[in-house]
Parts: sequence; structure tokens; C-alpha cells
Amino acid sequence: MSAFITQQKAAGFAVELTCRTLGTSPSAFYHRATGVLSSRAQEDAVLLERIREVHRKNYECYGSLRVWKALARKGVDVGRGRVERLMAADGLVGAKRRGKAWKTTVADPAGSGLPDLVNRQFTADRPNATWVADFTYLKSWEGVGFFSFVLDVYSRRIVGWQLASHMRTDLVLDALKMALGTRPHGADVQLIHHSDRGSQYTSFDFTQTLEDHDVLGSVGSTGDAYDNAMAESFVDSFKTELIRDRVWQSRTQMELAVVEWVGWYNHDRLHSALGHIPPDEFETLYAVRSRFPLPS
Repeated sequence: MSAFITQQKAAGFAVELTCRTLGTSPSAFYHRATGVLSSRAQEDAVLLERIREVHRKNYECYGSLRVWKALARKGVDVGRGRVERLMAADGLVGAKRRGKAWKTTVADPAGSGLPDLVNRQFTADRPNATWVADFTYLKSWEGVGFFSFVLDVYSRRIVGWQLASHMRTDLVLDALKMALGTRPHGADVQLIHHSDRGSQYTSFDFTQTLEDHDVLGSVGSTGDAYDNAMAESFVDSFKTELIRDRVWQSRTQMELAVVEWVGWYNHDRLHSALGHIPPDEFETLYAVRSRFPLPS
């Protein structure tokens, strides 16, 4: 706009007339001509650096809503519309969900007789009431790796995980053992472990481990994605946020990347289903409420 007004001025048109026609002020034109940024523009430049930092530190996967929420948690008082405007102008966008993942599940039609105790109702009123599990893959130049996880339904926290070069039962069993070793369970109501009907989850070793720890095993009844929807959604987030187009040079680099992402996911990632707070913080709030319940 400034260039156009300058052209009109050179052609003999008064700046005031041109500005009035364009709906802008002559003083703004003359101020811009000095090359000095307005106080608003200077504030936008500082805010944009904060936005870029939040976006970068969160795997460049946050859209404007989560960036705005993250800034508020850091004490930055700014309108969401302003964040949207600055991100759009700078080309910053959230990570987009990808297509269907490579199928890794080899279903066991019999399911070892395990029932479906969840029935697509992925809710819990406390930690360690229901866990869901699944696994997926990621690539390095040295080959494909498989990432197995156990997720707490209440807080979406990753309570157990394992990375291996194979899809054998040990892959999912080691993730389960990590969860069993780090999380309390077996209180008044038995813990439910839910998965798809993959042969790894219905194997003798896996079901025996569940039984030995007094955990109720559960598998999807129909064998489609909806039977384990929360785990499927987590896999989608994992691929969208960590993997996308990344291919690591070595398994070691891949493993370190997964370790860092799991730590970020549990301690820092803002979850919309949890009121835009991280899983660890959500569980801490539960512990506080349980210890100091509000009067009825």
C-alpha cells in the first residue's frame, strides 16, 4: 500500500486524498516511510519469536490453539486471534494427520477366549483402571524398528513402552512388564489391559503374565480399528508428531528420538482431551483431589 501511495504522489496526487480514498491515514504512511516500526509491530516481532520457540520445541506439531494455550501457561497474555494472525503470516501450521498406517497386526481369530471388557468405551475415572496397548513401526537406514506401548486411558500417559527390531511377543510383553513395574494396580477394582486381537497379545506368555499380575485381559470383539480406537489414535499422533517424513541414520538415533518424544508426550504435550494439560499434570491433579476432596 505504501508503494502505491508513493506512486500516486509522484504522479501528482496529494497523499491525503489518496489515503482517504484507500481508507488509511496519512500519518501512518509518513511513519512507515521513516522505516521505524510502530510499537505494535515491535511487540508482534517479539511475540512471533516466542511463538516460533513454542512451535519448534513441540515438534512443530502445534496449531494456533495449542500454541496459544502453551503461551498462556508461560504467562504470555495474548489473544488467540493475534497468535493465529502471526502464525499464518509466518507460515507456521500444525502437523497434519497422515493416511492409513502400515498394518502390523496379525489377528488371532480365536483370541484365546479373551473377552472384550471395554466395548469401545474408552473412559476411566482414575489412573490404572484401564490400559490400552498396540504397536507400530518406524524406519532408520539400518532397518525397520517396532514401537510397542501401553497407554493409561484416564490420563493418556504412556506407562510402558518398548522398541525392538521384531514383532514377536517379547515386543509387547516387555512394554507390559515396564508398565507393571512402574505403576500401582490391583486396588479395589481390577486393572483391565485392552488390545486388538493380534497374536502377540493372545499368546500364552502374554496372557499368563496378565494372569500372574491379576490383570484382566481384554481384546476387541470384532477385530476392527474401533475396538481399540484410543490406541489407534495414539499411533496416529506418534506418526504425525515424531515420524512424518523423518528417517534416522541409525537405530541408536531412532531410539534416542523415541525416548525424547515419550518424555515430551508425558510431561509437556498439551492434550485437548485433558483440558490442554500434559498427562503427568493431569494425574497430579487427580492425586491432589483424592487426598483433599472438595466438600460436597
